Amino acid sequence: METRPLGDTGQESSVLTFGAIALDFLEQDEADELTEEVLDRGVNHVDVAPQYGTAEVKLAPTLADRRDEVFLGCKTLERGYEGAWEKLEESLDRLGTDHIDLYQFHGVTEREEIDEITADDGALKAYREAQEQGIVDHIGVTSHGHPDVIREAVERIPDVATAMFPVNATVAAKDDDAHDYLNLASELESQGIGVISIKTFAKQPWPDDLAEDERPYNTWYEPYDDPDELDRCLRYTLSQDVTTLANAGDPRLVGPILDAAESFEPMSADEQATIVDERRAEESPVPADLS
Repeated sequence: METRPLGDTGQESSVLTFGAIALDFLEQDEADELTEEVLDRGVNHVDVAPQYGTAEVKLAPTLADRRDEVFLGCKTLERGYEGAWEKLEESLDRLGTDHIDLYQFHGVTEREEIDEITADDGALKAYREAQEQGIVDHIGVTSHGHPDVIREAVERIPDVATAMFPVNATVAAKDDDAHDYLNLASELESQGIGVISIKTFAKQPWPDDLAEDERPYNTWYEPYDDPDELDRCLRYTLSQDVTTLANAGDPRLVGPILDAAESFEPMSADEQATIVDERRAEESPVPADLS
């Protein structure tokens, strides 16, 4: 599988990041099998979080055997010093590891959150101490909010080495500043910051009248599921200034997304224009309440 430099971190990440939230929906033996398959097929970047149910615990057995093959990303919603340290230590315990390669401020959507993170008693202080102790290597930020909030986070937190946010054709088709993630990706890449895409395979928000237990997939949004469409989604996103992208969260979609990543070929400019035009009428899959 193709790899790309993750900004200036020195890490060469596979173009597909394993979004380990998929493990939350599996029994442990199934989780082990899926994680082994993902790593065997060339994925070397794994993303997980405490908010992903049992994912950290279910990742741990394979991680114990293959830790040196994995660039491990984790994250927390905590914005204060004590809370950030507590969540970091809990994640280390659940993951069964003594260090995390990329620790991220998760879901930063408001400027006030940046104020909290950078305060004297903010989470940034905890992250920096963890770096000094060799527990955390790199620091990142994730967001599904306004691109300007991400820009401000990067400006005010010089430690940020990566940024994770939505990049897909439907979002690119929205001609407004709130969805201008493509220019943001190019800006950050030029600054040596690794760009990690989320919601690459998002089709649209789930219909309001569809009960959660009636949804056919365990995802926060309605995903594309046709293999050809998954391939087009992946090819579009990886043809932008993106280092790597995360799979959709349902384990049933991981296999075809792996197939698409292994056979990735860049989209031509004409192909990119076609898919964006096709999706101009689609509803944006990234409202602010999605995490």
